[in-house]
Amino acid sequence: MSENIKIYKKTEEGYPKTLLQLPDAPARIYVLGELPDPTRPAIAIVGARNCSSYGKNMAYEYARVLTKAGVQVISGLARGVDAAAHAGALAAGGKTYGVMGCGVDFCYPTSSRNLYHTMQQQGGILSEFSPGTPPLAYHFPLRNRIISGLSQAVLVVEAKEKSGSLITADAALEQGRTVFALPGRAGDLLSEGCNRLIYQGAIPAWKPEIILEEMKWTKNKGKIQENFTEEKKIVLAREDDLVYSCLDLNPKAVSQLQDETGLSSGSLLKSLYYLTAKDLAREVWQNYYIRTEKRWA
Repeated sequence: MSENIKIYKKTEEGYPKTLLQLPDAPARIYVLGELPDPTRPAIAIVGARNCSSYGKNMAYEYARVLTKAGVQVISGLARGVDAAAHAGALAAGGKTYGVMGCGVDFCYPTSSRNLYHTMQQQGGILSEFSPGTPPLAYHFPLRNRIISGLSQAVLVVEAKEKSGSLITADAALEQGRTVFALPGRAGDLLSEGCNRLIYQGAIPAWKPEIILEEMKWTKNKGKIQENFTEEKKIVLAREDDLVYSCLDLNPKAVSQLQDETGLSSGSLLKSLYYLTAKDLAREVWQNYYIRTEKRWA
């Protein structure tokens, strides 16, 4: 693997120009794959490792929609929100980049192994730490400044009041980046960090189009609107529409959907199969489904 690692020195051509602006810019960046394209917009999507299923689904969907709009997604490859954001970007056929708190030759955490390998072909794995460096706890707050430094904006999806994701948000503010936060329910521990960010001036991103509008990432706006128009032309049969209306971003069991719709098991499963094929629903684990945001306007 070592022969595939590229090294970009701070004093040489190819080093990310956005990082050169940082007072503590790393002397070297090690890369498996490639660096983010400096001519295209990039957003960091970060959040809790022990996120809720709602947070994981939102990170995935926001990353998927933003990627389809031509935005690159950067995160830290951690479990939870980070991994979901990377997965959403890859599902949209885009490129995504993971900044590690260890050498790029370490896959950490091991639960992200599939992402780690796929991203080397559809994006890149980056680190300021030399190959062979293990994932030490104090490395992760350090790498957060690189996550935000490579991005024009940061979206925090879920975070407790004291969270590593807030370190990324603080770094973003110091670097002059725009900070977005996903609003959450009052009293929800995983929403305290996001709600506090909004109180302090972060932009509430209740849908991904808010980010595109605020950042003026509109060069592909026509294409986005065209896609939304095509999606709205999907005419669902009565039963399919009923099932779709009962789905949301919190996973629902087939048994719960059957209670809510009153459909027979066969009819419900047929509708779920159809909605999944149309990318209007997704099975997040066995017999649990969510609505995707393909119909967002």
